[in-house]
Order: sequence, then structure tokens, then C-alpha cells
Amino acid sequence: MKHISVLLDECINGLNIKENGIYVDMTLGYAGHSSEILKRLKNGFLYAFDKDIDACNYSKERLNLISNHFKIFNTANLNIKTCLENENVTKVDGILFDFGVSSVELDEASRGFSYIKDAKLDMRMDQKSDFSAYDVVNNYDEAKLSKIFKIYGEEKNANRIARKIVEQRSIKPIETTIELANIIDLATPYKDKRNGGHPAKKVFQAIRIEVNNELEELEQALKTCLKLLNVDGRMCVISFHSLEDRIVKNIFKEVSEIDPFLKGLPNIDKNLLPDYEIITNKPILPSEDEINYNKRSKSAKLRIIKRIK
Repeated sequence: MKHISVLLDECINGLNIKENGIYVDMTLGYAGHSSEILKRLKNGFLYAFDKDIDACNYSKERLNLISNHFKIFNTANLNIKTCLENENVTKVDGILFDFGVSSVELDEASRGFSYIKDAKLDMRMDQKSDFSAYDVVNNYDEAKLSKIFKIYGEEKNANRIARKIVEQRSIKPIETTIELANIIDLATPYKDKRNGGHPAKKVFQAIRIEVNNELEELEQALKTCLKLLNVDGRMCVISFHSLEDRIVKNIFKEVSEIDPFLKGLPNIDKNLLPDYEIITNKPILPSEDEINYNKRSKSAKLRIIKRIK
């Protein structure tokens, strides 16, 4: 099973791992980052979260080859606080988020994430969920489809594509990824196909985000996790599109900025100063070598923040 972790060295360095620390991988996937964290923990412990049971099962076997100092939770990462409290853990030394869909999930046709491999419309990260891409494509009205394509996909042809989907599904339900990709292709003006990239890419992204409630969960999880960091604890976040990165950037800015009313005052009570400090004023991007080796890393951005009090 081949999965290439993005910005791996940069994340590990960014976490500044202590061998006796407690670390959390909020997006376990196939344990690329978790493996490297676990290798550096002598007396420490790793907790990892993923909604995908296949990823959890595979990663458990992989991590067991390194150490038994870990525990995996097959649940949404929004449940982190409760899960850690049940382990008598209230603070941690480092937290990692990697919001990319794993290569394994993308390449596994049956999961329905790919617009170039035929499969049932699915896109569920949590396979226990009853809500799938099929429901979005066949049940949302035209206005709602257009809205998610615009907001989550930043797709300029959102209205045309939504209209075409509704038109086609009135004839028969849209059941597979290739059916949907072909409909999107038909609705996309020729001039917009010349810019490179598949015309279905942004729409598939939008549907995936909607199915998995990704952006809302991202925002809630970030805010919860920041409160769990020990002093000197760090959080590393890898995002893959502008919507995610904007949320990360804004939350980091919000918790690390001094109150504007206090700026310029000669003596400020340290209790009124921010609890966090941004380590990366600009996001860390993949090197040219990494992009050449792993094309999917091209859009990745890593931001790092540290708790200072």
C-alpha cells in the first residue's frame, strides 16, 4: 500500500518532539507522519484519530512494528477532548493535522473520490455514515448545488454545472463518478478546459467537503486542540486548498495577536498578552524535489503555532 506523506520532515521538525511527550495525530490516514513521531518517542505516547476504519486497521499494524506506545481512535477528531479525558490526558505536547485525502483513498476507485476512475458516488471518509456523494448530487436542489460548488470548490461555472446536473438527473439518477465527471465536462465551456486540469476537479472537491463536513469540523477541531497544548507545545497544520488555509491562518492570527487596545501601552500585564505565537509567518511549501516526487504535494501549505503561556 503506497502513500506518500507530504512535508514529512518539515512537520517532524516543526513539532520539536520530546521523547517523553504526548502527541496527537488528528488525521492518521496511513500513518506516514505518525510512524515518524512514534519512532522519536521513548517514554512518550501517541494518540491518533481517523474516521476511516480501513486506515485505522492498516495503521495499527504499521505502528505496532515500531512501538506499542500509541492508541488509535476510529472516530471524528471533534471527539478528541472526550477521548483524551477517558485516557486521563488533559494536555499534550504536539498536535498534527494533515487535511489531504490520502493517495490510497484517491487511488482506490471504490471509494468514489476520483473523477477518472469509475465507481459509485460515495466520498465518505466515515464509511458508517449514511450520507454520501450520491445524496448530494441527486437530492440537493439547483441553488444548493451551485452554492457549494461556488463556496467549497471556488468553481466559476457553478451555476451551469448545477443546472446540467439537475437536468440530467431528471432523466435518470446520477450513480457513478464517471457519469458525474462527464456531465461536468459537458457543462464546462471549452475556453475553461484549456487552462489545464480536469474540469471536474473543483466540483468533486466541493462535494467531498460537503459530504464529510470538512470545513466546519476543521474549524471546531483547531479551536479545541489549541486549548489542549502544553506551554511550548506546538501544532502543525497542512492544508491543501485556499479555503482550508484561510481558516487555519485566521484562527492562528486570532489567538496570537495582542488586543489592539493594548498596543503601544508601555507596561502590559503579561496575563493580557496572547497565549500563542506563530512560528511560520508565511506557510512552508513543498520543495521542487518533493513536488517532482509527489505531484499531489504541490498545493500543500504547512503552518505552525506554539503555545507560549
